[in-house]
Amino acid sequence: MKAELRSLPRSLADLVAQHLVASGRFLDDDPELAYQHARTARRLAARLGGVREAVAITAYLAEHYDEALTEFRAVRRMTGNHEVIAMMADCERALGRPDKALALTKDKHVSDLSEATQVELLIVAAGARRDMRQNAAAIQMLEVPELTKRTRAEWLPRLRYAYADALAEAGRTDEALVWFHRAAGVDGDGITGAAERAAELEGLEFTDLDEDDTVLDDEYFEAEYAEDIADQADQADAETDDEADEAADEADEADDEADDEADEAADEADEADDEASAAEHEDEAEGERDGVKDQSLGE
Repeated sequence: MKAELRSLPRSLADLVAQHLVASGRFLDDDPELAYQHARTARRLAARLGGVREAVAITAYLAEHYDEALTEFRAVRRMTGNHEVIAMMADCERALGRPDKALALTKDKHVSDLSEATQVELLIVAAGARRDMRQNAAAIQMLEVPELTKRTRAEWLPRLRYAYADALAEAGRTDEALVWFHRAAGVDGDGITGAAERAAELEGLEFTDLDEDDTVLDDEYFEAEYAEDIADQADQADAETDDEADEAADEADEADDEADDEADEAADEADEADDEASAAEHEDEAEGERDGVKDQSLGE
């Protein structure tokens, strides 16, 4: 992508890059907003394959399947990247064309795809068979060695879930339950919901904890922990009282210091007044002496 952006004027490349970064940032939380940013990038630089791929992927995630399919085709033509075939097939399914989805599994480039893309394409193809009410064929398609492969690849829980789901639809509940558990066992992030499906088949029910439905309701909590709550409240009150007393002592100390400073200032003022008065008396005495001296000289 960086190499492609270098083919643009610097200011335009920076603008396109900003929209692509924003598109990637919103991809998980807000696919529609991510799609709008990618479209803006395409308007600015439609001849860049990386930009067209960003539009294709965001359109696919935002469920704009027609446009996604068009963009995926453009990506293949412009870049030679055929890893998008699985998403193209899924778009065809979403548009109600399972036969075209199956046709993509016979594309001449399928054998060159990565293992992950080949597995995803297999899952889509099995889904297309189910769309065509060919569930037995879907199950058979998914019975591949990869089902029991020891790997941490992201496609494994999806493959096992697809197989379990097809078994469940065929009424093979016991087998489906086994494979839902196997899917859940490798789905650390819970992206497939396999654990919930297994619980559903077993007659269990997952309960979401929220404000209106909690394991410990308010009455139980208060009854069970009333003494602890009271102790905590008393401790909090004691701490508050200690803090209040400490604040009062600090205030008294501050008042005392202020009074001492005021007294000291008053003493200094009185001393200054005394000095001023003494100086005034000295001046008067000196004036009288000068007067007497002048009188003596006059006589």
